[in-house]
Amino acid sequence: MNRWDRLVERYLEEFQARGVSVDRMQQVQRELDRWGAWTKRRRPRPRLDRLDADTIIRYIRDRNTFRAKATVSTNISSMRGMGEFLVRQGIWTTNPLRWIRGPKLDPRARVPQRIDRQRMQQLWEAAATSRLAYYRYLWVAVLGVLYGTGMRRGELSRLDVRDWDRDQRMLRVDGRKTGRQRCVPVPDMVGHCIEAYLPQRHNQLERCGVMEQTALFLKQDGGRIGGHAISAGVHRIARRAAIPLRSLHQFRHTCASDLLEAGLTLPVIKQLLGHQTVTTTVRYLDISDPQRVEAIRRHPINDWLSADGTR
Repeated sequence: MNRWDRLVERYLEEFQARGVSVDRMQQVQRELDRWGAWTKRRRPRPRLDRLDADTIIRYIRDRNTFRAKATVSTNISSMRGMGEFLVRQGIWTTNPLRWIRGPKLDPRARVPQRIDRQRMQQLWEAAATSRLAYYRYLWVAVLGVLYGTGMRRGELSRLDVRDWDRDQRMLRVDGRKTGRQRCVPVPDMVGHCIEAYLPQRHNQLERCGVMEQTALFLKQDGGRIGGHAISAGVHRIARRAAIPLRSLHQFRHTCASDLLEAGLTLPVIKQLLGHQTVTTTVRYLDISDPQRVEAIRRHPINDWLSADGTR
């Protein structure tokens, strides 16, 4: 196992060449480091070229006890990729992880959590009262893009200035997550937020002396704002507004469910959000289905019960 660290480094170089995000790279590295450390502690220490399926399964059980299904599935996927690399290097003859499947994930197992309109407004008001003027414009624009387009955190972080089409009111979203680029129309109010932010961005770059920066959304030092920094900033705003916020993905859920209530069809929402299949989009029917609400309004019980619950 003394070769493990060097092999992991070479695999990550190959993995990075696929264009995956920095967050995903770090996630895979952490999992492979844990796997390697666990194997090195075994007594007797197994040879790398003789790691069998039973040993790998024992690690998966030890590592993933009481973990969420999605976490277990992601960890096994990281290990499977490393196994394929070891086969290509001639260290393993076969990859036992090909036949080790993670738990079956049902995208509709849990109802997506949305943010109601009153709380959304409170978030925007809190963002507009940030202490620094630059942050006021930055976070209002960030909240606008998150809610107005349903964009993922990583997609927002990777936006460049050239991705904003002022004339068409469009944002070009990279295809690193889905493998396909898409152009997302932006609501007029969100477009105004972006346009108001751009002069502040220019001034910030001048102050920091990094005019060559291409990122759309910047940190105070003029660097590209990363996914973790976006999450931390939005959560600070939520705490200031006394709004419970579990994840930035709630903005995406809220965008989808509100569009569904506004009358857009599932295929249209699928294209806007960049879902690969409409099956993923269908789960928003569980929290927002105008036809189901209308059906309940027509329930016969409404004809023979009065408002106070008596006949």
